[in-house]
Amino acid sequence: MTDIEIAQHNVMEPVVDIAARIGITEDALEQYGPYKAKITFQKLKTLQEKAGKKSGKLILVTAVTPTPAGEGKSTVSVGLADGLNKIGKKTVVALREPSLGPCFGVKGGACGGGYAQIVPMEDINLHFTGDIHAISIANNLIAALIDNHLQQGNDLGLDPRTITWKRCVDLNDRALRNITIGLGGRMQGVPREDHFTIAVASEIMAIICLSKTISELKTRLDRIVIGQNYAREYVTFGQLKCTGAVAALLKDVIKPNLVQTLEKTPAFVHGGPFANIAQGCNSVNATMCAMATGDYVVTEAGFAADLGAEKFLDIKCRSAGLKPDAVVIVATIRALKMHGGVAKQDLGKPDCAALEKGFDNLRVHVENIAKFGLQSVVAVNKFTSDTDEEIALLEKLCIGIGTKAVLCEGWGKGGAGSTELAAAVAEIADSGKSAYQPLYELELPLTDKIRKIATEIYRADHVEFDTAALKKLQSYEESGYGNLPVCIAKTQNSISHDPKLIGAPHGYAFPVRDVQLYAGAGFVVALAGDIMTMPGLPKAPAALDIDVDDNGVISGLF
Repeated sequence: MTDIEIAQHNVMEPVVDIAARIGITEDALEQYGPYKAKITFQKLKTLQEKAGKKSGKLILVTAVTPTPAGEGKSTVSVGLADGLNKIGKKTVVALREPSLGPCFGVKGGACGGGYAQIVPMEDINLHFTGDIHAISIANNLIAALIDNHLQQGNDLGLDPRTITWKRCVDLNDRALRNITIGLGGRMQGVPREDHFTIAVASEIMAIICLSKTISELKTRLDRIVIGQNYAREYVTFGQLKCTGAVAALLKDVIKPNLVQTLEKTPAFVHGGPFANIAQGCNSVNATMCAMATGDYVVTEAGFAADLGAEKFLDIKCRSAGLKPDAVVIVATIRALKMHGGVAKQDLGKPDCAALEKGFDNLRVHVENIAKFGLQSVVAVNKFTSDTDEEIALLEKLCIGIGTKAVLCEGWGKGGAGSTELAAAVAEIADSGKSAYQPLYELELPLTDKIRKIATEIYRADHVEFDTAALKKLQSYEESGYGNLPVCIAKTQNSISHDPKLIGAPHGYAFPVRDVQLYAGAGFVVALAGDIMTMPGLPKAPAALDIDVDDNGVISGLF
């Protein structure tokens, strides 16, 4: 059966029963039908306080560099959570919400797969509880207020040529990357160049995922830099005095969503920032709710360890005061063979030489995780084409770099196929040997922070900054933003900036062509290579396969 068929054959429990398993009563839920709910503000506050006193063991799931062969990070995350519960460890999983762009494009959703899924998967992968739609509207309200300010006299002296705030939509729509607005005459607005980004890469999404309360949300909204005035001073959104209106649109979005896995493990699914552009992990609130209600918490960071894990550890953990207890790095033999130069159509053929060559990619990620003071285990997402010889080789190679490879069959067997991985992860988490530390100190100049990530995590020889990017970084520091962490936006398909450089590239020049100030979210974005903040659709998008019948039953969604 396909993923959606497996999910549709599953009999879900009412969300009130799922909540009761972790001590959340029905009156603490705002239900969206029988199987989805948000946590009330009152209960959220209680869980935040509890998480500060009694915290579950935090387990981060990351992966090797993505390939067309697939890695299955979300599948392993769900299977691991179910597996931990099977071996008697009270576990809750905390994941991101999927974006509509990838669902209708090429990457897919974020609900896992096979018998390791969160449900109702159709709802979660499509509109869910409306969080991303509300984020889009709030983002575009800010854009409308900026343009109205220009139209109505521009008391702040905002220079239209410097406006950095972009509109957004949660779709892959390349035609909106660069547009011209305000055409048609004096009453139609001030003509200027404008841009769209995908909603999950917006600063509002980043802010939602890092804000614990409405008060903090408002503070972050106030700090958003929207451009410069004619005196070249930064103008913030707070100066427009409309923060309350935007916060009102986001009041429900800040509350985490509760759903379940196929095996009834409670799952907080909330927030969805892209990891190749933004911080790439679920909300702080969702993680704290999970840590307050579970003895073990499985969470996930987007794409590979060079992107999602680095941002999780340098941005989210630092901001929220979180300290992971163990890290899981997901790999497949197929993906490692691709990193070793094997074409996708030949992956079914045994090739130990290519596996050993491609192992360098996994080695870099294991080494990088250790730089944060954390211990990791390798979850080998098993395929039927994997041979005993290849599995034995991978296990041997992992031992050689001080880690352990554990087969994971969550896709085909659910939690029962993940118990060995669960035991290995629990052993690391319970050992107390992980000693989390960020990669860099915030006091470093912004250029040095970028260099440290590029050279130590991406293995570049040096960084080449475009002149305009250097000028912006200097301006940020002169205006008091120098102590912010950095969030590098680059391709997910390579440890480097170049998607063609597979395996473990090193000794190259890492190009930073532009930077953006996300003062509200609290980080500086450095754009490397040809990265786009608005993806495009492929020649044959997934939308070609999706349909719905007269009974409202969806098909073709993975």
